[in-house]
Amino acid sequence: MDIINYIFVLASVVLGAYGWLAPQYTLETLDLEAGPTGMGQSEIRASAGALFIGMGLGALIIGSPAAYAMLGFCWLGASIGRATSLVLDGQSRKKWTFFGVEAVVGLGALALNLPLAM
Repeated sequence: MDIINYIFVLASVVLGAYGWLAPQYTLETLDLEAGPTGMGQSEIRASAGALFIGMGLGALIIGSPAAYAMLGFCWLGASIGRATSLVLDGQSRKKWTFFGVEAVVGLGALALNLPLAM
């Protein structure tokens, strides 16, 4: 169980590091463009970067099933946003891939930890 939780943390931190430290790469991967004010890079560094690092490291530091379950809720929330986009904004292979990763991490972390947290 601990190894799987560590994999969820690693996924959060590694993917977050891309957003935080390589915002232009992340923007391009997500088919986004930065504007002249720099807010695009700032938003990617914050919401697709350091936020995920904080979630992962927070779960690791706290180390309780509730903390790992909360990590799952965060990833599941992202998958719900992605599913909404698939329905309302159109479908693409990239969106389905991101949705799959988000749903697997979210549901996996919840299935593994939520029963122990309650």
